[in-house]
Amino acid sequence: MEYKGWNEFEAGSVLFPFEKEGVGMAQKHANDREYRPDSSYKASVAHWRVEKPIFNTEHCINCYFCWVYCPDSSILVRDEKMSGVDYVHCKGCGVCVEVCPTNPKSLLMFNNYETDEVALSKWPAKESKKKDK
Repeated sequence: MEYKGWNEFEAGSVLFPFEKEGVGMAQKHANDREYRPDSSYKASVAHWRVEKPIFNTEHCINCYFCWVYCPDSSILVRDEKMSGVDYVHCKGCGVCVEVCPTNPKSLLMFNNYETDEVALSKWPAKESKKKDK
């Protein structure tokens, strides 16, 4: 089988990541699925990343907006709580940060080489609500 490069697909193409039984595979945990070798799960796009989302547990309300909107399924949820970001598959698009509703956000973008500890030390304080006059 010959695989196409990303720029050879028509705009709006639907790509199926599973080898077989799409609906059945979707019901399984990601670690138990049989992915195609050319899927983004097997072929990481993390090398595209310039910035990465850092997760701050102190501000997360487990709304799952980041998980729903992440195009790479890189938001890790375990035991009904967000547990972090899968940096092997995250391409650093920032969608998770944009949809986060908390104040301050529980996900913020930082330089890809910045450590979690340094990023967390730079986290902004909660902004106070402004009253209408």
